[in-house]
Amino acid sequence: MLFSLVSTLAVALSLLLGSQALNIIVNNDDGFGSANIREFYRLLRAAGHDAWIVAPVVDNSGQGGRSSYSTSPTLLSPSEYNLVPAGSPAIGTDPNDSHIWYYNGTPAACTFVALDYVVPRYTNWTHVDLLVAGPNFGDNLGPFLYTLSGTLGATYAAVGRNIPAIGFSAGNGGQRSFTNVTNITASGYPDPATIAAQLSVNLVNQLAANTPPGKPLLPLGYGLNVNYPYITSFTNSSCVAPPFIQTRLTGGADIDTAVFNATSRLFTYGNIVADGVNACINGDCSLPGETNVVSAGCQGSVSVFTVDYDAPISGATNAVRKSLQPLVSYANGTGNGTVLSRRSPALPRPQRANRVQGLPL
Repeated sequence: MLFSLVSTLAVALSLLLGSQALNIIVNNDDGFGSANIREFYRLLRAAGHDAWIVAPVVDNSGQGGRSSYSTSPTLLSPSEYNLVPAGSPAIGTDPNDSHIWYYNGTPAACTFVALDYVVPRYTNWTHVDLLVAGPNFGDNLGPFLYTLSGTLGATYAAVGRNIPAIGFSAGNGGQRSFTNVTNITASGYPDPATIAAQLSVNLVNQLAANTPPGKPLLPLGYGLNVNYPYITSFTNSSCVAPPFIQTRLTGGADIDTAVFNATSRLFTYGNIVADGVNACINGDCSLPGETNVVSAGCQGSVSVFTVDYDAPISGATNAVRKSLQPLVSYANGTGNGTVLSRRSPALPRPQRANRVQGLPL
């Protein structure tokens, strides 16, 4: 059968590229019991990596980088798919696997809980090699969804904590439990969750194979946003092995509009492709936009991002800075792109804005 050959090659590639066994935190925004994260976790461990899940106890889609922690030491209602009953601790492990942790917090909060609680207390790791988030149910394409997605929020939270991180998102939407994963579908190919997971393992292994031992998988402050097309294996084989394409976040990307319903007198969101969200300011403008690549057919996108939101040194930036003078003056910077000091040691650390604590569960 064709699937046997494809699966054999996929496993062989995974083993060939997986020359480094990595310490990997696995997070998401769909919850610790979702099909995609469990398949990703299973295949990472099958490839020889020491993977641990630390993910929300329930679906936390759309939380972005919001870091919100439980205000109750116990769960006030059951976890998703009733894997853990109400009254259980707000943080704990799956009843059947001590390497799978849940927490009643947002995806970004789960990243921090993993780094500051689970890893130092329960693993024997001396360092974290990588955090992966997803694969999400549904794509996260473009700069607007980059800020909105809990999957990407978990990712750039890790990058901000010096951890290389990759956010994965799959074109197949619809939440479902890992208990519903099908080994072989009617088409003869694996479940879409398994295919998305294997593609993700292959990318992790490719990155590991090209990284010298002891070196970080990505430069400081860098992450990856990976998106897959709709995997068709439930019904046919037209898209079961999408290739990866080098992309950028901008290019064909959506941003929301507010759509008013005169009958219900309620708003909902619509999508519009706007110039502002697609402006190519940094990086390689010759690369295709990830939205355009995934929308064009059976191919996946891989975009490199950084957490530095500063405007680049350019004529446009200089013009903006000049328009702010003399009200806004230069202090620690020379004004020509050379930074002398990030923060004076004599100044107190700025206080954060007030944040909402806790989740409804």
